[in-house]
Amino acid sequence: MVKVLLIDDDSELTAMLAEYLAQENFEAHAVGDGERGAAEALSGDYAIVVLDVMLPRLSGIETLRRIRQKSRIPVLMLTARGDNIDRIVGLDLGADDYVPKPCTPGELVARLRAILRRTGGHDAPSPASDLQVGALILRSASRTAEWRGQPLDLTGTEFNLLEVLARNAGHLISKQDLSKRALGRPLTPFDRRIDVHISSIRQKLGSRDDGRSWIQTVRGLGYQLVGE
Repeated sequence: MVKVLLIDDDSELTAMLAEYLAQENFEAHAVGDGERGAAEALSGDYAIVVLDVMLPRLSGIETLRRIRQKSRIPVLMLTARGDNIDRIVGLDLGADDYVPKPCTPGELVARLRAILRRTGGHDAPSPASDLQVGALILRSASRTAEWRGQPLDLTGTEFNLLEVLARNAGHLISKQDLSKRALGRPLTPFDRRIDVHISSIRQKLGSRDDGRSWIQTVRGLGYQLVGE
């Protein structure tokens, strides 16, 4: 497994990313401030770094500067959406790529693999094997799906949501977790986007033999994908 260093003070986000990365054949370790992050990045234990711009003790830009004084380890920066200044400065200092926050775990993994292929320092890990739950097959590498032997036409967001539900089939997933893991952002009050996307997925899957939906709603709590 390729080792990834996450330098970000959002412990909830890094825990979620580490869980997702593990499913995609990465091993992630998180550090919450720039000073410790720079030291870890220079330890030689990691293949690539994910570095947030906004950090305590030492900013992401200064952390990158310190890393680049001694190492060419690939660095993917997380920047605030629309903040071109941080992006430009980071690229000038030697960042290999950037992703605006919030980002989905799937996008982050795709960027990490692209950087590793491009830099050639380490082999990018192969995508996780196809995920199958009953008649549903999800292929993470190509982001395509099959349902009962036929292609299932999903939008990118629908694929993200269904993948999270499928990886936890038979278990309740809260709307808050779904939002963070599938959409890359916390759920806000009165936000109905997940409900709209889930309704669309339900229509595409159709009903079970007993007339119930394949995606069950637990009112006020979240959703659950049921098996055959």
